[in-house]
Amino acid sequence: MATATLTPKTLTMADMKGKVDPDWCPGCGDFGVLAALQKALVELQIPTHNIVTISGIGCSSNLPGYINTYGMHTLHGRALAVATGVKQANHELTVIVTGGDGDGFGIGGNHFVHTMRRNVDLLYIVMDNQIYGLTTGQTSPTSRVGMKTKSMPFGNIEAPINPITMALAAGATFIARGFSGEQKHLTELIKHGIEHKGFSFIDVFSPCVTYNHDNTYQWFRPRVKKLEDDAGYDATDWTAAMERSVLWGEEIPIGKFFERTDLPSLHAAEPVLNDGALVHRDLRLPPEVTRGFIEELM
Repeated sequence: MATATLTPKTLTMADMKGKVDPDWCPGCGDFGVLAALQKALVELQIPTHNIVTISGIGCSSNLPGYINTYGMHTLHGRALAVATGVKQANHELTVIVTGGDGDGFGIGGNHFVHTMRRNVDLLYIVMDNQIYGLTTGQTSPTSRVGMKTKSMPFGNIEAPINPITMALAAGATFIARGFSGEQKHLTELIKHGIEHKGFSFIDVFSPCVTYNHDNTYQWFRPRVKKLEDDAGYDATDWTAAMERSVLWGEEIPIGKFFERTDLPSLHAAEPVLNDGALVHRDLRLPPEVTRGFIEELM
């Protein structure tokens, strides 16, 4: 008797479209990031039911609703903590976290550092527009000194953080920077970040066309230079990556700054998970206990 074999469906861009349309301002850089992420997942052909997209709060953090994967829209600055729990419960999933510079480097800065040092196997994409966009234009952790904003109308007096140097210092094992105006390049960075076994961080220049009139597409285009175009650059050299990370001015590097593959991810280092994902295993708890716990959470 013949047995029918099901052929996996080939994913297309149409399959990645979420149930709602983005409500970002026309021209927002986040449109480019969303398209690059969708294209990367299509090119990698990862089944949508094996992907979880998690976010915090902010304009960019609305992204899980705009892509056809499982998703969670969590608390401000807490997306990485939730994502760590998801990955530890089912490390067979592809976990992608999206957010902005305020969400990730401000209120979420603590989780950012500790998720990197733990080397949790996920991809963190930060849409860095150097402003708080959702709350209509306040100074963010990456706003330049002197930038006039709603919260600092006479000019920002606080030095901005450098997300790339922070990631290098905290121990992230894949570190890159993209620009939403270079979508093909960004798509490749996202693909590499997803395939990397460990914490992958991509800081993306994603211009806010409504509230940040300093860091515009026109400002970035002549300045961004791809590290991949430098034949002498070695992305396994941590010191070289740190030296490039501080460049800012007429030349701003984008691309893969650093990658190391010799450090196990958090779930790979945990012996309890050697027998498979927790979600598929018998927890050896009485049914009434688990049922009561779930009912309490619901």
